[in-house]
Amino acid sequence: MCIRARPDSGTVFFGSTIDLLRHKEAEIAQMGIGRKFQKPTVFEQLSVFENLELALKTHKGVRHSMFFRLDSAQQDRLLDVLHTIHLAGSAARRAGDLSHGQKQWLEIGMLLMQDPKLLLLDEPVAGMTDEETARTAELFLSLKGRHSLMVVEHDMGFIRSISEIVTVLCDGAVLAQGTLDQVQADERVIEVYLGR
Repeated sequence: MCIRARPDSGTVFFGSTIDLLRHKEAEIAQMGIGRKFQKPTVFEQLSVFENLELALKTHKGVRHSMFFRLDSAQQDRLLDVLHTIHLAGSAARRAGDLSHGQKQWLEIGMLLMQDPKLLLLDEPVAGMTDEETARTAELFLSLKGRHSLMVVEHDMGFIRSISEIVTVLCDGAVLAQGTLDQVQADERVIEVYLGR
């Protein structure tokens, strides 16, 4: 299977001057953009704590990594993220033993360890229980003011609980934008998505 990482056409800017199409994925991450896909990707054989420690924003050279030790500020950061993602009581648990929702939170925590300016999140509550979905909404709301989030999601109840602005896309173009109530009442949205 071939997965295309670069678009065939269009533009993507971070801010008004940074053309993301001119940068590699690692460079984009270093600029402060973190992304999470629908299926959680964690190191299942490692503990929750070790997953977060690996994601810490540090120099990743071989020599530096071999002799790396958490300093007190890094330890505090890691503990803060554990509390933020609702996994403070599970730091020693093997990541593979977590529920689906907890794995999603862990991966979000791994992104937070990079201290991103923008988080791109694809269907973050897909497959979660109602309780996990509600806790994810709490998590996202707790990030307000510290990080910008762009969430692609089909669960409109979840979107209502976290969003101020909703953008509806159709064939790669903006169809409508506004509050959830505004876009749900938009005749173009109703026609395209409900077939009326």
